[in-house]
Amino acid sequence: MFLTKDNQIKWRLLAFAGLVTLVLCLGGVFFFDQPLFMAMRGGDCWLFQKFGKIFQAKVWLIVTAILVIMFYVKKTVKSNNNLWNNIKQFKIRAIFNDFLQKTKSSYAFFTFCSIFSACVVTGVLKYILGRARPVLFEGLNIVGFFPFTNNWVYNSMPSGHATASFAGLVMIGMLAPRVKWATWTLAGLIGVSRVCVGAHWPSDVILGAFIGMVAADLVKSRLVRRLFQ
Repeated sequence: MFLTKDNQIKWRLLAFAGLVTLVLCLGGVFFFDQPLFMAMRGGDCWLFQKFGKIFQAKVWLIVTAILVIMFYVKKTVKSNNNLWNNIKQFKIRAIFNDFLQKTKSSYAFFTFCSIFSACVVTGVLKYILGRARPVLFEGLNIVGFFPFTNNWVYNSMPSGHATASFAGLVMIGMLAPRVKWATWTLAGLIGVSRVCVGAHWPSDVILGAFIGMVAADLVKSRLVRRLFQ
């Protein structure tokens, strides 16, 4: 979204999108989050409940990490190099360099890096902002921000599901343009589902989606430049 064809970041567009996201999030917090949330709650369904379990950030990380390892094992078996000798001699740097050299071209590696970096940013923001989840609004009429807490009910913003899903699916869409329409559609549905099931406010999803998209673009830009040029 914020990349040119030669993997350069469109900084002006990124800055503009960041400003729009900030305005939308502030607008959500002060104006439209509650009415829009109440309207979307009627869209809760079995499929969206399943999305909540399937597309967790930790599931994204585990699955992509496994795929990266599988890719590495496959390449290692085919190349028949001296990995086992490096392991026996505990040559950590040699093992890491070998791993990076073999996996850097895999879709799974790009996707994992995108999701991991996005989740780090989201984790920090969740802790700093400490926004009360809609479950407190529905049960106790509690809304607002309670900074610097690890309690699940106070880490609503940004949405972890939206962040990880956009980071992963946007990256997949960039690496495989033919399925871009499907990856973007799925990412959007996952974001909508988080509001419909009552887990997040709309602005939580907006911020999470923006972080995920930016992470995917930055990771692709930097990795392509450093690993292949």
